[in-house]
Amino acid sequence: MAELVFFSGTMDCGKSTLALQMDHNHRARGRGGVRFSCNDRAGDSTISSRLGLRTDAVEVHPTTDFWDEVVVRRTSGLRVDYLICDEAQFYSAAQVEQLARLVDEMEVDVFAFGITSDFRTRLFPGSQRLIELADKVQVLQVEALCWCGRRATQNARTVDGIMVVEGEQVMVGDVAPTDDDREPAGVVGYETLCRRHYMRRVTAHGANLMAGSDPTLPFDVDACLWPGAGEARRG
Repeated sequence: MAELVFFSGTMDCGKSTLALQMDHNHRARGRGGVRFSCNDRAGDSTISSRLGLRTDAVEVHPTTDFWDEVVVRRTSGLRVDYLICDEAQFYSAAQVEQLARLVDEMEVDVFAFGITSDFRTRLFPGSQRLIELADKVQVLQVEALCWCGRRATQNARTVDGIMVVEGEQVMVGDVAPTDDDREPAGVVGYETLCRRHYMRRVTAHGANLMAGSDPTLPFDVDACLWPGAGEARRG
């Protein structure tokens, strides 16, 4: 029986790497599939992994209809046994429903990969609908880490190294820190944080600022020691 499976996790937990590995495994057994992606870090029509793996894919647009995509290929003689759907958090709820229909009515396996929640800890529309409809939801076991070494559970957006909790849900930003931990003015970035430091609004940049100051208290007050923490909390 075909299944709709949603593989979820934070940034840096290997979702795209797994997507490419699963595509390879299915193709090696003679199955035909189609790779889809949306807003990949490497550009349109691409699935890329931070490990350096990269392959072509069909770019998903707001007007993309997955049912039509499969029908066109099958009626032209192509075999479509499964779909690899990377960056599925950016799909619309209607597109996720199209994927579920393909599973139920055409017996197409759908393997979707995506981030569950955004930088505000709110579910992406695509991820929410996948959680509601998927036959299986699997949290990836490769743990992303916070700057403190704890398991990262939240995706944080930063501007000049300072965490922000307001703005558009989808915004392009860098995920790689600079060598000297400084960022050009106005640069949007992303990093994974543990819940503790997400709630305290303490990023790696903030931690580096605190490391350069003289501690005066025998307990942790990291939420209060760096510029922007108070503004972020009030916001």
